[in-house]
Amino acid sequence: MSQPRLLLFVPTYNERHNVERLCAELRGLGLGADLLFVDDNSPDGTGEVLDRLARAHADVRVVHRGGKQGIGTAHRAGIAYAYEHGYDLLVTLDADFSHSPADVPRLIAAHDDDTDVVVGSRFLRGGSLPGWSLHRRLLTMLGHALTTTLLGIPYDASGALRLYDLRRIPRELFELSTAPAYAFFPESLFVLHLNGCRVREVPIVLPARVYGSSKLTIREAARTARSLLRLWFTELVTPERYRRARKIDALRPLDDAQGWNTYWTQATDGIGTAYQAVAALYRRRVLKKNLERWLGRHFPEGAHLLHAGCGSGQLDAHLHRRVRVTAVDISAPALERYARNNPEAYRVEQATVFDLPYDRDAFDGVFNLGVLEHFPGDRIHAMLREFHRVLKPGGKIVVFWPHRFGSSVLFLHGLGRALRVLGRRQPLHPREVSLLRSKRAAVRVLDAAGFRLVDYAFGPRDFFVQSVIVASKE
Repeated sequence: MSQPRLLLFVPTYNERHNVERLCAELRGLGLGADLLFVDDNSPDGTGEVLDRLARAHADVRVVHRGGKQGIGTAHRAGIAYAYEHGYDLLVTLDADFSHSPADVPRLIAAHDDDTDVVVGSRFLRGGSLPGWSLHRRLLTMLGHALTTTLLGIPYDASGALRLYDLRRIPRELFELSTAPAYAFFPESLFVLHLNGCRVREVPIVLPARVYGSSKLTIREAARTARSLLRLWFTELVTPERYRRARKIDALRPLDDAQGWNTYWTQATDGIGTAYQAVAALYRRRVLKKNLERWLGRHFPEGAHLLHAGCGSGQLDAHLHRRVRVTAVDISAPALERYARNNPEAYRVEQATVFDLPYDRDAFDGVFNLGVLEHFPGDRIHAMLREFHRVLKPGGKIVVFWPHRFGSSVLFLHGLGRALRVLGRRQPLHPREVSLLRSKRAAVRVLDAAGFRLVDYAFGPRDFFVQSVIVASKE
């Protein structure tokens, strides 16, 4: 088996006094690696020194950029170079000796066939920050606390000493990270972690002498903290933004009388964004657990379920470990979001819930959340009859149907009236024309479509927001 092609990447800006020694120490490791320096037109003449090194050594490459564009963009340039030139492994490190060249072989030794990323960590051992001042320790600890609590990254996410296995990491994952400066490091690792890349850490030591003139100023640290908060908020409201796209075949325009394509693509103002944030918190903290509880109660492991009217599918991610989910929706933008949020879904297909492209008796169950209330009674009946057709004998439906006296319905109606008085015309959510009136009304609707009510709940578990209806095919 041939040795993997290895590239060592170092971004530079005003590192004239470091790069010659750094180049010598990296080449002296005997790794058989190429060295890539990306210089942002350093005023101190770093670029000229690098050009001289490249002329002297065949394994040294230099890329010159027009000016200082940010450490994040420099790393993206180095990563792009590695992919375009066919390297298998990429090691990144700083030019100022904050990262010891001697740690590079340790990263390589920690890499194996089950590892996608190896990260040099300052938090695995005590004494890794010798001589650091108190305020720099506090800044570092605060950054680590933000990445672990806000983003759920259990690694040292703000350091540049890393090894990437480019054979295992799709290039488009790096393209999902757009931060130009130091926020690139937590953002890129967050994207990789979110998309299932396996990360391993090795302990490193960062001496204080390097940080006496650190480029990471307090202002830059504050800017990075703001970027982390934005990253957390974006992932909360639209988690698909940071997930790799899954291809969906045969997307096409369908009759969209309800305006779902507009709903999934419209821009939002400040009020709409605030509403989406609150709704996302409710979905993740309350509705997700409720959905998993009801599906777990009524369907065995391995059951094949149809999510009819799946939307963006933010709540489905953990279902795929237990059941097979086929997801359908009329809206192409919604399906694209669903595919990003649920790469493990059994199938993701475009269809209308009134004409499902499946044989009779195809599914063990059908479920949806917040769909029925957007259609008049005759369309609800047609939808339920189609569910009846594709269900196996004895199969069940689980639907979450907002109650006319639900807490969210009452609040949003009041808020909507207030916003209209203030001149806001853009609705916060699609129009609800068929809110559930009572359990008795649910029984009548189900009975007319050939279903028997099995279970019903409307109560404090979800703060009196939606009725949960479970019915079996007669």
